Amino acid sequence: MTHAIRFTPPSGEIAPAWAGELKAMMDAYQQAGGDPKVLELPQVATLVISANQVLVAHEIPGVHFRAESLPHGVRARIWVEPHTRLAQPVHLCFGLLPAEGIQEIVADYEIGDYAQVRFLAHCSFPNAVKVEHRMQARIQVGRQASLTYAEEHFHGPYGGTVVVPQAEVRVEDGGHFITTFALTRGRVGDLRLDYHVRVGAGGVAELVTKAYGKSEDTIHVREVVVLDGPGARGLTRTRIAVQDRAQSRVDTVTEGNAPGARGHMDCTEIVRGQAQASNNPLVIVRHDQAQVTHEAAIGTVNRKELETLMARGLSEDEAVDLIIRGLMR
Repeated sequence: MTHAIRFTPPSGEIAPAWAGELKAMMDAYQQAGGDPKVLELPQVATLVISANQVLVAHEIPGVHFRAESLPHGVRARIWVEPHTRLAQPVHLCFGLLPAEGIQEIVADYEIGDYAQVRFLAHCSFPNAVKVEHRMQARIQVGRQASLTYAEEHFHGPYGGTVVVPQAEVRVEDGGHFITTFALTRGRVGDLRLDYHVRVGAGGVAELVTKAYGKSEDTIHVREVVVLDGPGARGLTRTRIAVQDRAQSRVDTVTEGNAPGARGHMDCTEIVRGQAQASNNPLVIVRHDQAQVTHEAAIGTVNRKELETLMARGLSEDEAVDLIIRGLMR
């Protein structure tokens, strides 16, 4: 069931049964880095999903939501009308509050031709001991349209979250798709990110992924960018830090299939303690006027930076953490 957006009832009114769940989700949303007050603004499109319940679906002109409950999640269609240009981002909030459970989000995003829109998505699992979150997204960015999608996660302190974000993205001619995935708060748990993006003529795709693994966390990032159209451009920028016994693996693929296509893969991983990191870039070029490059760096923190911070009174652990968080910005 979908409810009108109101996080607190007027004075003297009894809160509806779902209000407690919404309040808890807003607390989790804040832990993930969001500002709940923004979601109450009438000019802001908002979708809030807890487990398999749609708590809020607030539309504004040009932005529409259709959502239905599934046994363990929600199927949603989110579309932006052609030529829509929004001053405020669309806010999405996904989460699961219990210590155990499964959440599956099946989402279709359709961005109309010439539209310009930003999405801010916060996913929170603050009490996760044995939680699995699966996101299957299909994203269509129309001709000359622009979609900026920023997704931030918070998984709590226990490391009991398995997160599997998967996306199939199509960027039409002249379209722009820019996405940032960040999981740097609390424990990662088990992250398995898999994005596949196709870019048409003159289109642009930029994928930025940031994750900070500790203890026994595992991180696997797979990103494929296929530059199909003339003049298409693609960038993957990956920033991973692992310490203790955490492990990370980054597999990036960029294909240059048309004249003037330009792609670049940039991966930096920091390793501390008994952690392990690997990077596997694959370049495929099918046209003599296309160009794809890559650079990768795996190692520890810069010793000079570390000594400088420690000379200013920080412990070694505090200094390392500060350097890593600077890398994640």
